[in-house]
Amino acid sequence: MRFDVLTLFPELFEPSLRLGVTRRAFESRQVDVQLWGLRDFADNAYRRVDDRPFGGGPGMVMLIDPLERALAAVHAARAAADIAAASPSTTPQPPVILFSPAGRPLTQARVQAFSRSTEGAILICGRYEGLDQRFVDRHVTEEISLGDFVLSGGELPALTLLDAVARLMPGVLNDEKSHQQDSFSDGLLDCPHYSRPEVHAGEGVPSVLMSGHHAEIARWRREQQLTATARRRPDLLEKARREGLLSRQDLRLLSKLGL
Repeated sequence: MRFDVLTLFPELFEPSLRLGVTRRAFESRQVDVQLWGLRDFADNAYRRVDDRPFGGGPGMVMLIDPLERALAAVHAARAAADIAAASPSTTPQPPVILFSPAGRPLTQARVQAFSRSTEGAILICGRYEGLDQRFVDRHVTEEISLGDFVLSGGELPALTLLDAVARLMPGVLNDEKSHQQDSFSDGLLDCPHYSRPEVHAGEGVPSVLMSGHHAEIARWRREQQLTATARRRPDLLEKARREGLLSRQDLRLLSKLGL
């Protein structure tokens, strides 16, 4: 899949695309990331892409013209790539994503949906006080937030989305089952994990994990998931109940634990 990133700072993305386990997805083009520097689409000698807001107030607003020129270039490049691949009629139009505090929170379910898509997305990284609203109204199809806080720009949320999608690609993680046990993959938090040494500062590893009894280990891990989610994120547990994600064994265990 292809992600086109419109940003004032393409250089912020380079290290993350070349380092860590997720680099495998980027190097193989399983996740094809194309970076578009917005200053390249300015029409003035100073490559200016922002100006003061109408009505006054602090900060600057990203101008609509450079944004629209950049977006048009992205669509043209994608169309050319589709023609070269002889698939212009089969590739859906990509969503245009703006990272914004007003957006819906990014969830593992949304990340999984991205990982199964063929079209990827166009990612808009805002800066300053934000984008001219006319661009948002005309072109943005979805707004995504990382949480109820404000960042300096959309680059970190874009990197977060790319990393989350890349790690779901086949062959990226050393163990294909790793992401299946991640927090939120089944609606719950993950269970605790342990490794060597077996005893540290007088504290040992739970004996069940040393038993070699795989069914008992699986049962213990599920119990830990349910308990941790009930105590730390009861909202997730209730959501899992409503959506039918809990088995009869899960419900019996929760009843036994008084949760």
